[in-house]
Amino acid sequence: MIYLDYNATTPIDKSVAEAMLPFIHGSFGNPSSSHELGILAKEAVETARGQVAQMLGASPSEIVFTSGGSESNNMVIKGVANTYRSKGNHIITSMIEHPAVLNPCRFLEKNGYTITYLPVDGYGMVNPADIETAITEMTILVTVMHANNETGTIQPIAEISKVCRKRGVLFHTDTAQSVGKIPTRVNELGVDFLSVAGHKLYAPKGIGALYIRNGLSIEPLIHGAGHENGRRAGTENVIFAVGLGKACEIAGALSGVEQIRQLTDYFLNRMKERFGNKIRLFGHPAQRLPNTLYIGFSGVTTPAVLSALGDVAVSTGSACHSGATSLSSVLKAMGIRESNSETTIRFSLGRYTTQDEINAVLDKLSIMADEKAL
Repeated sequence: MIYLDYNATTPIDKSVAEAMLPFIHGSFGNPSSSHELGILAKEAVETARGQVAQMLGASPSEIVFTSGGSESNNMVIKGVANTYRSKGNHIITSMIEHPAVLNPCRFLEKNGYTITYLPVDGYGMVNPADIETAITEMTILVTVMHANNETGTIQPIAEISKVCRKRGVLFHTDTAQSVGKIPTRVNELGVDFLSVAGHKLYAPKGIGALYIRNGLSIEPLIHGAGHENGRRAGTENVIFAVGLGKACEIAGALSGVEQIRQLTDYFLNRMKERFGNKIRLFGHPAQRLPNTLYIGFSGVTTPAVLSALGDVAVSTGSACHSGATSLSSVLKAMGIRESNSETTIRFSLGRYTTQDEINAVLDKLSIMADEKAL
């Protein structure tokens, strides 16, 4: 199989797997225990916390381990809503957010909160001026993703944070897609909260992290004992935390990103040469993740493209909610009209993608083009 679906999930990096092995086979202690096995486990968790913090340019005390990006997003949105209810009941987000942001917001709407869903432009980008206009005295949180999972469009997070700072509103960003691909330093972004999903950066599924700026406290999503400094109850997942820490250590260097960018550009340019105006790129042409191409093919159906690609793993949108066959909500928000004559395929490259694989995919698409007169 040729795997071009890295935005859906990534394989576990070999170094990450090796770092986890000692805590699978021997060092199984509970980090809350006072004996030697517990102390070893606690030290491993804190080392991992430091690795995540270093990647984000944060303090280890600002990092909370979670079960993934969805929990991190829910923890922020519901936590801020509960903690700051006396201040206001208004939250601002965008129309192109991941369901892990949109659905918690919809849940809060049913419980008396007001949510503003901001539009995006034709590239899928939020305008910071729209956020400033939308902020009211009742606004308690703005949440906008760093980069879109479908189009790869990168949002102007630093500019949005300046608006939020000026108006005294807390700001959260979901960096599930951007970590390890572009810089995600919390002080440069200017955020109060930031979500990380482990399986998007070569760590296991079922682990994530949440950055909470020092000085802020929100109601926990999970109540119980005082784990994670009282911010998230439940015995720590030592094995996966170690894996995430190692993955963040690797990702923080952004090594290999330029090669991925060059390979992505090569792929796009070859498709343009072969298909011309029969394809179009959705998302921003420049402010886009270095690995993501969301391509529309004219005059051919989705089954025809997938059949031609055969054993090439791609996505027709987001794998988290790919059961839908209609135009994605992201494209609709960008003003793209429903069309039976166009299908969209997301190609997302990664650490292990080779030029030979890209050439093989181009050959498959060329054969399809000849057969379908594309």
